[in-house]
Amino acid sequence: MRKLTCKTVIKCALMLIVGFQSFACSKEVANYSATDHGNNTLVEPKYNDSSVLRNPLNGWVMYAARTANESYWDTEFYVSSLGKNVKAIDYASACYVRTSWASLNPSDGVYAWNDPNSQIAKLIKGAETRGVPIAFRIVVDGRDQGANTPQFVFDAGAQYYLENTNFPDRKTPIPQDPVFKEYYTKFIEALAAEFNDPDRTAFIDAYGLGKWGEAHNVIYEDPNTSTGENTERLKEEVFNWVTDLYVRTFTKVPLVINYHRLVGHPASWGAPNVNSDKLLVSTINKGYILRQDAFGMTDYYQSWEKQFAKTWNYKRPIIMEGGWITSGTHRYWIDPSGKYREGHPEDVRQGEFDASAEAHVNMMDFRAGGETVSWFEKSFALVQRFVSEGGYRLYPDQVYLPEHVNRGAEVTITHSWKNMGWGYFPNNIPQWNYKYKVAFALLDVENKVKKIVVDRDSEPSTWLMNNPVAYDFKTTVDLPAGTYSWAVAIVDTSKENKPAIKLAVSDEVTTEGWVKLLDLQVQ
Repeated sequence: MRKLTCKTVIKCALMLIVGFQSFACSKEVANYSATDHGNNTLVEPKYNDSSVLRNPLNGWVMYAARTANESYWDTEFYVSSLGKNVKAIDYASACYVRTSWASLNPSDGVYAWNDPNSQIAKLIKGAETRGVPIAFRIVVDGRDQGANTPQFVFDAGAQYYLENTNFPDRKTPIPQDPVFKEYYTKFIEALAAEFNDPDRTAFIDAYGLGKWGEAHNVIYEDPNTSTGENTERLKEEVFNWVTDLYVRTFTKVPLVINYHRLVGHPASWGAPNVNSDKLLVSTINKGYILRQDAFGMTDYYQSWEKQFAKTWNYKRPIIMEGGWITSGTHRYWIDPSGKYREGHPEDVRQGEFDASAEAHVNMMDFRAGGETVSWFEKSFALVQRFVSEGGYRLYPDQVYLPEHVNRGAEVTITHSWKNMGWGYFPNNIPQWNYKYKVAFALLDVENKVKKIVVDRDSEPSTWLMNNPVAYDFKTTVDLPAGTYSWAVAIVDTSKENKPAIKLAVSDEVTTEGWVKLLDLQVQ
């Protein structure tokens, strides 16, 4: 970091004003520059533009199958530009498990996570031991994937639709059915009792109805006999019921809804439904954040989805998933964009990256199998670009601090912050409730914290790319005479003000997560 005296800074500022009077600066920067810093010293932490920051709702997401074993975590991919093998876990901030209700709740009152020998329990444990929180989507629709809803639910009398009699186990429950609702509610309550913990759980993909749980092609009535007269009423009733259930049970973990022009509708393709915006906005207002599962698939992720994302930029974060599976399942080269060549999955990776940049997403996906291979072996430059450019990357670019102070004296700390990523730090979502704040610590010569002061006026959700924000913070230094060090962090005020968000700096960081700034002598 650089340290400059206040006199030097003022002199340089005057020269800049004289020489560049025609250039205006933002209100935040203007106010910051006009502050009287007294004898404080300017500290400029060095920005780190390449380190992987494992922060909540930020960065790359690994995908794990429900049957993943221990070797899954150790899978390596060769990166030619690095000349070595790397692991996806070294770049990931969360592990996403898209699984069935039946796999987690095989019989009434029995839950797989309570059985340490089950595959899902081992997977969850594997994520926890590696410091990566888990994320879930629970799928109930059985049309394409088999028995996703437990059989005991149907045995109890829940109504269902069977699309193909050749596959009698592929039952799709009717979501407004009272028996289905009773057992599903019991399951979600049990899931929340175990995973409503932000240390364990990154987010919950909290809708789960429709094909693949993607919130489209939802069955409310037998499509062979339905006239569609009840669709809009049933859709809204079910939508409100299931989202209210998740909001009630998951109070500490972010909830996700798939934004789609036919959300909750008994169709996957077509013109936007007149009620889609209303349903999504009502759910976002309950506290949901956004996700979309068709990035890079230009006939599916269209202008409606793009505009919806734009409307909510810097209000709610967005999680992406790529739409095309390039490792053998989809004919991605038929995409209407005409940009994807057969045999070139790297073209699709570029398309996903470009769409993610346009939507300002916070998280991108390492889907299992060949998709992850192509990211590392054919598109690693994009992996690095998202680390450097995507999501949020927060750091204090300038901090004015005293180097000498009399014991008990009041001091003013002026600190300026930047978000160098295109994403959004969602401190405003209800589950976080503005719990993250800037704090300063005074450390002794052994880096032990002797005092913490929190700037309650600091608000990281307002830090947007190209828009630095500064604060004047008054506090009192009431420590015994001696030598200390100033340090800074973004802390979790709900957890005794412990450092919680990794900052994008190259300066010394203590084992507890405090970024050291400047020595202080208390007299």
